[in-house]
Amino acid sequence: MREVVEACPGLGVKYLTIFAFSTENWKRTQAEVAGLMSLFRRYITREARALYEAGVCVRFIGDRVRLEKSLIKMMDDLEAMTKDNTRVHLTVALNYGGRTELVDAFNRLLKEHDQNGHSDLITEQMLEQHLYTSGIPDPDLLIRTSGEMRVSNFLLWQIAY
Repeated sequence: MREVVEACPGLGVKYLTIFAFSTENWKRTQAEVAGLMSLFRRYITREARALYEAGVCVRFIGDRVRLEKSLIKMMDDLEAMTKDNTRVHLTVALNYGGRTELVDAFNRLLKEHDQNGHSDLITEQMLEQHLYTSGIPDPDLLIRTSGEMRVSNFLLWQIAY
């Protein structure tokens, strides 16, 4: 992953999103899930300084509710550390699912609508503002590794076009 992130500026890639852990990955064995969570902690600890120094802005998307508080703190700290960097915007999808993102966006939008007394129809633009990826351009290219020919519930709204 480091090589990909380092190559982005030279290739003119300003935004990179990686799928680290899907909402469906919770169906794996407890040992596998624990191992993956350990890898995420290790990666954040090992790469944080290098990402900051390389000018990478890191953002995590996904539902954080099931994640351990210690991992959430590490994610928050890395986001805060790199928030002003602009060379590459790295988005890490952790406990992410495209369907979950859409449901969460609709729920946030409906809640906001109710609180503000809006009665107007919901538009695509309104929904986009409530997606996890709000403020990030839609991908120009999706690369699915491992030879699979499916999108695996990844950025369903964003890759439509």
